[in-house]
Amino acid sequence: MSIEALIAFNLVLLAALASPGAAMLYTVKKTVSAGRRAGVMTGIGLGTAAACWTLAAFLGLESVFALFPWAYGALKAGGALYLIWIAVQTWRHARAPLNDAPTPSARSFAGGLLVNFGNPKSMLFAAAVILVVFPKDLTAGQIAFVVLNHLVLEWLFYGVLATALSAPAARAGYLRLKPIFDRIAASLLGAFGLRLLLER
Repeated sequence: MSIEALIAFNLVLLAALASPGAAMLYTVKKTVSAGRRAGVMTGIGLGTAAACWTLAAFLGLESVFALFPWAYGALKAGGALYLIWIAVQTWRHARAPLNDAPTPSARSFAGGLLVNFGNPKSMLFAAAVILVVFPKDLTAGQIAFVVLNHLVLEWLFYGVLATALSAPAARAGYLRLKPIFDRIAASLLGAFGLRLLLER
């Protein structure tokens, strides 16, 4: 495995992380509403699930999904319904004041984990990138290194994002516009869920 291949993998991964999607939106929502720690823990959950999907891609799970499309469909439907549930709850509580009690770290971590585990397209994306970037004869140690690299890169990305969004000015802006922001976030999360549910 060459350093060039690893750099190419990281660049593609960073571009995917920076593009607006359910994971990014969920992190933003959790951070501005519940603070930096909740945002960081959400990102750790998202990154852990994403790295697991990369490991699954190396292990050939996409072949299993091809043989058993119902398993892929069930996982995708579960993830879509979870996103829609988050959207409905966010919309319903858009006008409610923020609860000052800190969000438990385990809950934030689990939320991030579920958002990315419910999106098996992440594994298909990882499989496509891996096929293009890396040679087929990677050793177990090299695969472990790529997966760990993915995990650390995701954790760093979401940690930086949560730190930036938890600044007092960002939080004050969110509190001022909470009903509007929450309903926009709910609409987008619901749209991501519906798209995941309806896509073939």
